Amino acid sequence: MKKVVIASQNPVKINCVQNSFKKVFPNLLFEFLGVSAKSEVKDQPMSDSETKLGAQNRIKNAKILIPQADFWVAIEGGMEEINDKMTAFAYVIVESANKTGESKTATFIIPHKISELIKQGLELGAADDQFFGGTNSKQKNGSVGILTGDLITRTNFYESSVILALIPFLNSDFY
Repeated sequence: MKKVVIASQNPVKINCVQNSFKKVFPNLLFEFLGVSAKSEVKDQPMSDSETKLGAQNRIKNAKILIPQADFWVAIEGGMEEINDKMTAFAYVIVESANKTGESKTATFIIPHKISELIKQGLELGAADDQFFGGTNSKQKNGSVGILTGDLITRTNFYESSVILALIPFLNSDFY
């Protein structure tokens, strides 16, 4: 049985990692463990580089918390303003003892009124909850789910990027 440590206790992130690993490695058995690993960046990263650093820090801190594992996985959501439009995305990093894979999700544009709430200091999930009148959307369908009518949920938004981050593990001879 392979042990996978997820650098979050958010059920969305845990579920998408479980789904992705089971798709990529259908013949392996896994134990998944979510841990609260610090990102050491702002609660709402506001640039590409800060978001990536948050994912890297979560991996580092997850390894400190649980040093004995086969894989450590971090997903860090972030925002970046480009041409007066706020975009949302996430970085995914997967590490083993001797290999690293990483990817970045697609980006999408956040509505202007939600962007304003984020500029005032709210995290995206809290801004969504305030604007749309929901509760705890970041542990449910997320902004992407709300804005697409759940055609893309937060879980499946992350899944393809977790799978992409696993490419080096699927193709060991090349990496």
